[in-house]
Amino acid sequence: MARLLPLQASGAGAGSVGQRAGWARSSSGRSPGRGRRRPSAGSRTLSGDSLCGRAGLLVTSPCRPIAAAMARVLIVGAGLSGSLCAALLRRELPQRPLRIVLWDKARGAGEALPRAERPGQGLIPAQARGQRSPGSRADPGAHKHRGWPPGSEAGISPGFYEDLLAHGVLKPLTAPVEGMVTEEDSHNFVTPQGISSIVKHYLTESGADVFYEHHVTQIYLRGGKWEVCKKTGSPEQFDIVVLTIPVPQILQLQGDIVNIIKESQKQQLESVSYSSRYALGLFYEAGTWIDVPWAAQYITNNPCIRFISIDNKKRNIESSEFGPSVVVHTSVPFGIAHLEWDKEKVQPIILDQLENIMPGLPKPTSIKCQKWRYSQVTKAIPSCPGQMTLHIKPLLVCGGDGFTHSNFDGCIDSAICIVEALKTNL
Repeated sequence: MARLLPLQASGAGAGSVGQRAGWARSSSGRSPGRGRRRPSAGSRTLSGDSLCGRAGLLVTSPCRPIAAAMARVLIVGAGLSGSLCAALLRRELPQRPLRIVLWDKARGAGEALPRAERPGQGLIPAQARGQRSPGSRADPGAHKHRGWPPGSEAGISPGFYEDLLAHGVLKPLTAPVEGMVTEEDSHNFVTPQGISSIVKHYLTESGADVFYEHHVTQIYLRGGKWEVCKKTGSPEQFDIVVLTIPVPQILQLQGDIVNIIKESQKQQLESVSYSSRYALGLFYEAGTWIDVPWAAQYITNNPCIRFISIDNKKRNIESSEFGPSVVVHTSVPFGIAHLEWDKEKVQPIILDQLENIMPGLPKPTSIKCQKWRYSQVTKAIPSCPGQMTLHIKPLLVCGGDGFTHSNFDGCIDSAICIVEALKTNL
């Protein structure tokens, strides 16, 4: 027995009716993956797009599946957690029709990635922006990725690191680093092309639409969907929203989200704290020689500087086309004390201290100073759940290293938890 469904509009063609009603059909009138059905006795064969125009009815087979509508998923924050979340979502739900969109307020991939591990454990690098000498490159974030640590749960981290190693995104750290404290049986890595190469790797795998300079300001609940507003441009609606921005920025969002966050959740979010620091990148002409025996060094006896690296040596890049670059990290106490200062006033202080540590350093062709207000998570959400579900229908989830711990493994753990929450509620 065929069933009769009302047309969406009088006089519409078969194709437009199917599209408006959300039905999937092939050009032959069959659902994908199904063969033709034999008509039952006394019935006539009707294709999926057969129309009974006078009655205004569309005739379809009762066993032909109706395809799920494509859900629009917005991930706010195109950093490590956000990009990996997009890739895992695509990997875990390959048959689910999803349009994954990422918005980030930065100008490009990896620009807002100053996540750092605690001193002695290493730092995740960030991509430098701004003026530099031709061919000079730097990662003013830091010097290495921590490898899979002893006791990694369920062997989760090794799989991710092995994937990045296989694609050449990570390489083992072989350059000498003075003052680095390493865990027993741990493995250390560098990103030859900077932290942005990890983000780009996962974004490519996800097939997501990525939009930069999209600064989210308000989130409203409209007719069973999320209406997301940004500083410039028109609001857009999404079926699912995932927030991977720093926790203080989540609490700054306006709109219905203010009342959607429960008081107990708000208290947990407000308990998250971050350290702050500055980074300085010094860029040199090709052929400049910086004569030091190390590629990176931890500093323990300076009131301002905590870490220095010769970036090309750290990443094992030797080229006559690229000039060297020096990367400097301040200590956290210095960063907090000068957090509200203008970068132009902080930069000379850092340079004076660098001169004390490395006298005779060549004059750079350009300098870039970067403030990291949210450098590393010093206190995460209690019990480190990996994610927090703020609303179920429609789904609103937040995550990132503020919900786990502040290193690459923390971003991995959070992305996995976010995707599991989405799979459960999709």
